[in-house]
Amino acid sequence: MDALVASRIVILGGPVGEGDGADSLLVIDLKDEAAIRSCLDEDSWVDELLTIKSIEPWSVWLRASGGPV
Repeated sequence: MDALVASRIVILGGPVGEGDGADSLLVIDLKDEAAIRSCLDEDSWVDELLTIKSIEPWSVWLRASGGPV
């Protein structure tokens, strides 16, 4: 997973909810679901620490200017 962050494939990631949470959210910059699944299949976290519940497209419509990226 660290390599996916370093290569800017995983843009954001972390637990959803309070504390460490039972679920996490990853924002991944790849062209489609097939590319995401193929990429994640190669990662050692899959099946041990990561279970894919869903893959959904996301369009960013709002972004504050001048703030942190």
